[in-house]
Amino acid sequence: MKKTIPLKKKSQYDQDIKKRYRNSACGPVTAYAILDYFRPNQFHNINQLYQALGGTPIGLFTYRFIRNLKKLLGDDWIVEKCSVEKLKQQIDRGNPVAAKFDKWFTWNWRGRYSYDYHWVSVVGYEEKENELWLFIHDNGGRNQPSQLQTLPYKPNAEILTFVKVERK
Repeated sequence: MKKTIPLKKKSQYDQDIKKRYRNSACGPVTAYAILDYFRPNQFHNINQLYQALGGTPIGLFTYRFIRNLKKLLGDDWIVEKCSVEKLKQQIDRGNPVAAKFDKWFTWNWRGRYSYDYHWVSVVGYEEKENELWLFIHDNGGRNQPSQLQTLPYKPNAEILTFVKVERK
C-alpha cells in the first residue's frame, strides 16, 4: 500500500456525538478529521461542528460543507470542489481531501457503489493496472471504529464529489 496521510480516526457513532446526529454525522466527522490534521485540538466538539456546518438528518449538502467550512476557517483558506486530478495533487502535497458519495442527489439511484450516501476523508491513492484506488477513512459504524479502506474510483466516479481544503 502506498503511504497515506495520517488522520485522527473518528467514528460518527462515538458516544460523544449526540445520538440523533450519529446517522448523519459523516460530513462533520470528515471535516473534523481534516481540520484536526491542519489545526490539532482546535475543533473537538463534533456536535458544534455538526451545527456550524449545517448538518441535517438526511446529511450534509456539499454547498453547505464548502460555504460553512470557509466561514469557519477564514480568508486564509481555500475550500472548494476539485477534480480527481486535483485530488491527486492535494494528496501528493500532503493534504487530505473530503469526498462525498451521493447516488440520491446525482440521480444515479440504480447503480451499485461503495456507499449510497456518505462523506469520507481521502488520505491516499494508488494507480495500478490502469485503475485508480482511493484510500479513505470510513468514519466507522455502529460498534465499529473508523477504518482505512481501499476503494476503486471508476465504479464510484459518477457519484463522487471531492472538496479540497488548503491554506492559501
